[in-house]
Amino acid sequence: MSPRNALRTTTFRLALAYLAIFVASSATLLGFIYWATSGAIDRESEQIIEAELTGLREQYRQWGIVGLVRVIEERSKGDRADEMRYIVVGPRFERVTGNLSVWPPELRDRRGLVEFPLSVRVGDRSEKRQTMAMAFDLPNGFRLLVGRDTKERSEFRERVIGAIAWSLALTLAFGLMGGYWVSRHLMRRVDAINRTSGEIRAGDLQQRVPVTGKGDEFDQLALNLNAMLDQIERLMGGMRQVTNNIAHDMRTPLNRLRARLEVTLIEKPDEARYREAIQETIDEADRLIATFNAMLSIAEAESGSKAESLARTELAPLVDHVAELYEPLAEEKGLTLTVAHAGVAVARADRHLMSQAVANLLDNAIKYAPAPGAITVRTADTPLGAEITVTDTGPGIPPESREAVLARFVRLEQSRSTPGNGLGLSLVQAVAKMHGAELTLADNAPGLAVTLRFPPIRDARPPAK
Repeated sequence: MSPRNALRTTTFRLALAYLAIFVASSATLLGFIYWATSGAIDRESEQIIEAELTGLREQYRQWGIVGLVRVIEERSKGDRADEMRYIVVGPRFERVTGNLSVWPPELRDRRGLVEFPLSVRVGDRSEKRQTMAMAFDLPNGFRLLVGRDTKERSEFRERVIGAIAWSLALTLAFGLMGGYWVSRHLMRRVDAINRTSGEIRAGDLQQRVPVTGKGDEFDQLALNLNAMLDQIERLMGGMRQVTNNIAHDMRTPLNRLRARLEVTLIEKPDEARYREAIQETIDEADRLIATFNAMLSIAEAESGSKAESLARTELAPLVDHVAELYEPLAEEKGLTLTVAHAGVAVARADRHLMSQAVANLLDNAIKYAPAPGAITVRTADTPLGAEITVTDTGPGIPPESREAVLARFVRLEQSRSTPGNGLGLSLVQAVAKMHGAELTLADNAPGLAVTLRFPPIRDARPPAK
């Protein structure tokens, strides 16, 4: 990734935003520390000047102007001469004593604490230094000034300001470098995802997003994307299989339909034969329509469009009605159809779709159970919820194929010569999902046991019958 592109990323912009907040916070904190420390130094200087002035006033009160002059001369030559400033002047501001040559012009008409620049002789040169001073009027027109050199404060301020400037500059520099590094690092991961997406978009569905193994959010994203891609690949494979099965199941009846009509046209005109051919054509068309109706019912159940129509339904009358319709078909094939109920099984259900699901289960059982045989439909009220179970004495379904048969157009009979379209269990599965029910396929030893287990309901309203 180029540096220019890294600087344009959202990650780098976020890093700049956080850096700006951090720099502003640091500048505020350092500024407060500087202000508090500088104020403490100023207060210390003020206290020293006031204490010095109080002591000199006491000297003047005890010893007069002569004693005051003697004390100031001693202090002007002592260890504090470079730090403290003294001057005593007469009524006309003529100098009497002190280590200042003249009375500062800034203090001629002012009283209290004043800060002003002062030229100080340092070796062979003169320096401008800030001085904090306070003046006091003495009797007989004399004036006393006590000041303190603020060089240390100025040096401290310069050092602190320099340190703050350098700190902020280094913080800004390291923040920019860190933001750039983080942006480059993150964009490498994003580029890997984009690159993989581009390859998949180009048609290579085998590509997967690389996982570093660090377990971070990018690895979680990569795992989720790879799982999604696996699911898409499975769906694409299933779609291809469904397409092939649809083509096979549709082609055979359409070919029979066309051949029957073609033969009827070739044969000698016969009204009875025409009527027979038309009836067979209608039957073939009905089977095709039934296939499409089953597909539409599956789509309707999977869409959840009828979820609002679910109502408390007592399952026993519903099962009795469907079983009554299929009982003649079972007897015709030499099978015994039995209905049993254990308790009052109630579930939130759509009567039409649930009836269709039970009908599909009975149709499959009758289709595959050999004669003589038995089919049982049972409803039960269990602590886990209401159940509908359909068992038969047919060949059953191997455990390894039970998940596959729930897909559309999947039939265990590879020749696909037995009547049917492979949509029966797919519809039952779709209806079960819409109802929040669990569909399980198990052995009946011999045969198959299919159970629909509904979630329990706690609504006290009476069920629909």
